[in-house]
Amino acid sequence: MQNELHIALIQSNLVWENPIQNRLNFSKKIDSISESIDVILLPEMFTTGFTMNASEVAETMQGETVKWMRAVAEKKDAALVGSIVISEDDKFYNRLLFVRPDGNISTYDKRHTFTLAGEDKVFKAGHKKLIVDYKGWRFCPLICYDLRFPVWARNVENYDVLFYVANWPKLRISAWDNLLKARAIENMSYCIGVNRVGIDAGNYEYSGNTAAYDVIGKKITNIALGKEQIEIVKLDKAHINKYREKLQFLNDKDDFNLKV
Repeated sequence: MQNELHIALIQSNLVWENPIQNRLNFSKKIDSISESIDVILLPEMFTTGFTMNASEVAETMQGETVKWMRAVAEKKDAALVGSIVISEDDKFYNRLLFVRPDGNISTYDKRHTFTLAGEDKVFKAGHKKLIVDYKGWRFCPLICYDLRFPVWARNVENYDVLFYVANWPKLRISAWDNLLKARAIENMSYCIGVNRVGIDAGNYEYSGNTAAYDVIGKKITNIALGKEQIEIVKLDKAHINKYREKLQFLNDKDDFNLKV
């Protein structure tokens, strides 16, 4: 088990519905990281932007982006994480992939599809929460709109890190900032949100606001707004243990059964 974990947060612009160019852009960004890292986090739909044209851009789990993710994870000896549009069994999914350096992949299909944009009419919602064990740490990966639903994120699995990959527009960015902090505090876990920047084909602007918070809600990153940037954040297991043992708030959490 590693007591410290180094995670690269990549806040980037995205080229609309152009997986080839986005993979090239992210390859350059990832290659520029000289530090030793354990995990690399990319935004939601990092090969296309938040598109509803699933039939035009969808890939399979044997497609080029999955092959690329495996190659990058092996090359950097780090887990690579982000969501892409996946076609499977004649359905489309906004699927997060947690790709380990050995090529093993864990997946999470977005539970809360964004009805305001019609995502629910194009993509099938997931029904299974994912907890990833990696290097002695437990991760709970979620996607964008999931952030608004605290019951789904509730820390009943004793995870260490909750994170969201997103295309969250500037128009509602104050909710993003406040909810990320709240998820950290209420779950007594690190909470990380990786968001894109730039303007998409629908003329929606994204300011990024990529951030990480510790278990008491303190912001531990300093990423510029509206700009492409990579920041390496260090997580410390001792920090989690210290405050959970001292405060013991999770011991008082409510028991419940979630219908999915």
